[in-house]
Amino acid sequence: MSVHKEIAFEDAIEKSLLDGGWERGRSADYDPELGLCPVDVFTFIGRTQADQWERLVEFDGGRDEAQIRFKKYLAREIDSRGALDVLRHGVKDRGVLLRLAYFRPAHTLADDALDQYNGNILTVTRQLRYSRTTPDKSLDLALFVNGIPVATAELKNPLTGQNVEHAKAQYRRDRDPKELLFARRALVHFAIDPDLVFVTTKLAGEKTRFLPFNTGSEGPGETGGAGNPPAKQGGYRTSYLWEQVWAREAWLDIIRRFLHVVKPTKPETGTRRKSPHELPMIFPRFHQWHAVRRLTEHAETHGAGHNYLVQHSAGSGKSNTLAWLAHRLSNLHSQANEPVFDKVIVITDRTVLDKQLQHTIHQFEHRAGVVTRIGDDPEGKASSVPKSEQVSQALSGETTKILVVTLQTFPFVLDKVSGLRGKKFAVIVDEAHSSQSGESSAALKKVLLKLGSDDIDENGDPLTASALARGRHETLSYFAFTATPKPKTLELFGTPHPVTGNLQPFHVYSMRQAIDEGFILDVLRNYLTYKTYWRLANANPDDREVDERKAGAQLARFAVLSPASLEQRAEIIVEHFHRMVAPRLEGRAKAMVVTRSREHAVKLYRKIKEYVEVRGYTDCGTLVAFSGELEVDKNAEDKVTEAGINGFSERVLTDKFDYTRADDPHAASNPKPEYRILVVADKYQTGFDQPLLTTMYVDKKLQGVAAVQTLSRLNRTHPLKSQDDLLVLDLANEAEEIRIAFKPFFESSITEPTDPNLLYAAQRTVSDFALLVESEMDAFATAYLRAEQAGKTDQQRQRAHADLYRFTDPARDRFVQLAADDPETAEEFRSALRDYVRKYGFLSQVVPYTDAELERLYLYGRYLLSRLPRREDPGVDLGQVDLTHLRITRTGEYDVSLDPEGAQMLPGFTGDGAGGANEPERVSLSELIAGLNEKFGVNLGDDDLVGGSARDAMKDPKVKAAAFANNEEDFGHVFDNVFEDKLIERIENDTKVLQKFTDDEIFKTDMTKIARRYAYEALRRDVA
Repeated sequence: MSVHKEIAFEDAIEKSLLDGGWERGRSADYDPELGLCPVDVFTFIGRTQADQWERLVEFDGGRDEAQIRFKKYLAREIDSRGALDVLRHGVKDRGVLLRLAYFRPAHTLADDALDQYNGNILTVTRQLRYSRTTPDKSLDLALFVNGIPVATAELKNPLTGQNVEHAKAQYRRDRDPKELLFARRALVHFAIDPDLVFVTTKLAGEKTRFLPFNTGSEGPGETGGAGNPPAKQGGYRTSYLWEQVWAREAWLDIIRRFLHVVKPTKPETGTRRKSPHELPMIFPRFHQWHAVRRLTEHAETHGAGHNYLVQHSAGSGKSNTLAWLAHRLSNLHSQANEPVFDKVIVITDRTVLDKQLQHTIHQFEHRAGVVTRIGDDPEGKASSVPKSEQVSQALSGETTKILVVTLQTFPFVLDKVSGLRGKKFAVIVDEAHSSQSGESSAALKKVLLKLGSDDIDENGDPLTASALARGRHETLSYFAFTATPKPKTLELFGTPHPVTGNLQPFHVYSMRQAIDEGFILDVLRNYLTYKTYWRLANANPDDREVDERKAGAQLARFAVLSPASLEQRAEIIVEHFHRMVAPRLEGRAKAMVVTRSREHAVKLYRKIKEYVEVRGYTDCGTLVAFSGELEVDKNAEDKVTEAGINGFSERVLTDKFDYTRADDPHAASNPKPEYRILVVADKYQTGFDQPLLTTMYVDKKLQGVAAVQTLSRLNRTHPLKSQDDLLVLDLANEAEEIRIAFKPFFESSITEPTDPNLLYAAQRTVSDFALLVESEMDAFATAYLRAEQAGKTDQQRQRAHADLYRFTDPARDRFVQLAADDPETAEEFRSALRDYVRKYGFLSQVVPYTDAELERLYLYGRYLLSRLPRREDPGVDLGQVDLTHLRITRTGEYDVSLDPEGAQMLPGFTGDGAGGANEPERVSLSELIAGLNEKFGVNLGDDDLVGGSARDAMKDPKVKAAAFANNEEDFGHVFDNVFEDKLIERIENDTKVLQKFTDDEIFKTDMTKIARRYAYEALRRDVA
């Protein structure tokens, strides 16, 4: 046999499986009529359930009769319920339950605990002749569990001129999806060559979608791109598939805990219920399976008390990974057969996640109540049971294993958790950031530790106990997921590198790999930037001094939110969407407009609506999203809410935005409004999954994590969506700024550990002001910790509250006196105390401080800061300021995609940056306006170039006549030349601007277009 032939590859895979406990199957034993290997079915039942089988034999009057009838009944059950459900839960035949697989028990205390599990028969069959109609066709490999086919594989060998792409093509073109094996038996299909693996759970001819099932170019969980690392001696790059994934124990675990059917969330009324074979089947991607295995193996070996950071990119399938991990942790046992965790708590703001957990885990467990959501129900309806009682019942009950909560719900557990001891908790944090530091996390730990061990107070010192409650504990493990870890996130949850000591993620699936593998699109590939140029005039009769920073921001806001500016922005957005975006995805493409404030969102939304109505466009339906109630321009008569503007509740906005006429078969007979543009202000910029989004119009400064999270709304894939469909049109940022923001999160992020002595330096700085007295802080700490104890009466609580004021009064009075004598020093003290409180709130989560003095100063300082009188910070009165010039023009089109550079070092926590409250720089308003005009008024003359020149042109009788007799485009044939003459008259003495206008075609076209629109609509409006 030649070693370069495909059969040698097949031999190597089979040998590895047989060495690992699989058995060799025979194609002749497979019954294509039933889609089963009956001999293995009955061998397994005889090994594991002889007594139950004998009862059926007795019912049927003989062994042969029982086998003939049962194998047909089993085939019907699989046809009806699916092979996955039958393998997990068995079949009941005339009152006798027969299991078709036994999975490894959570613990192995009994001597015979593994006997039935070891009775499973896993077979690998080569060249399986699977077809009833074309018996000469065969599959390279088929995998069976106890006679039920669960997977198929096509192998290709590049040495014979074929690779994995040929294997995919073979499935698409030569494997009939209607064949029993493919339609209602095998759960998953693999296309394999020595370098790459792809997988699908549903054959659909040419429409079959294969997903990569590779470890990553640097190996699983490491920073890298697509593909697999070089093969080890004597192996293949893809050996992990049969050596790890198809390993006997791992493969049975995948069938038990990972594979699941996606149930429809909203079945359409009047439609038949789909069979399990028609519903999508989820098979884990390699990084998901590997992450869950690696996390649970570490927890199984090392127990509770460890933190884990998982840096998985957007598009990594994080919701499924969280569900699989939560389920696995909920019944994880240590090597000593003890439960590792008593409860699993999932902290997330995604209400969809608890539904997904419920559906997924019900398929595994077939028991209700395993997952409990704390708070309002997923539909937004308030629960009749108080949150504190919900948490208490869930924590103390036996049924609930997994609690799904938001971070804000944890205060509700404080009063209801006493009485339970020795409990251990796994806390899964979805999109972990620094919100897990400070008081919210410390409060959570105190609550959970009340249910746990007593070791936090071994010396009976409540102050030391309070300090210890902030650090890590043997009863509590965090599993934190994020695509964009901040330095604080790495400090809290990161794993020290064994050599450098730098803190790094426990597991990585990078943005780079997700893009390489096609799970997300690259939002930086097509980046279009615009810039707003404006000039202002001080129209006040006398000049005034203003705070430079605040007045500058207010003036810039005034310019950007001016009606003229918003009108131009609306025109740019609508015209671009109508011409370039709306036709994409066969008329389904949608866009998001990101604004800097609620007022900006409402005003821009209104301008967009007005412009759409004037132009008569029907493909630009627009919604707005913002929180709370807003008085536009502080006008009580113009008070608005999101629901009031849109005409429906916030809860249904995503459903309304999801709707597309192109996918509605009843659109013609029952038309519904279709919304294509969503204007947002600090909403839907994280966690919003809308695959039809192709374009984002950014009108807000974006930095760091916010830039990545916001723009990543575009990266979701869709069958009709390609990389070329994506565009960011940015009115507020430079393309290079955005590239720099993405860089730390393109592969993986690391940081240096913090120097713990920073805190002692901050403590000394506060003490050096000599405003705080030891005895007062001691008295306060005693009163504070006494007030926290349970069982207080209302009168005792009121007295404790009064004590907190009484013990901070002297320090407050000393500060007031210092502020009167030396205000600069007083502000330096405030800043130093604020700096200490901020540092301690974070560092105490990372560094195991047990110093009661540090905790005392922290408790005292937090309350004292809230009582120190604030320095007056008057607003800025700009008086009368006019916008004299305005232009928005395109400045460039860029590809700012990132190149691989490995893990990126994030700056560690230093505590710098609090600083003193410096006296604000004050300048005259005219001076400030002149400086802003220099910065933002580049190329703008001393008069309104666009508006002034357009108004001059409008006086020409030919222009007036053309406006009344033509559409806007034909009007331009007359207007444009007149406008150009008038504009040149105004700028003829400004060589720089004149050269720009005559040489820069884009600049000239943009300016002329704005003027034409202004003149055309103004002239026709005047007549109307």
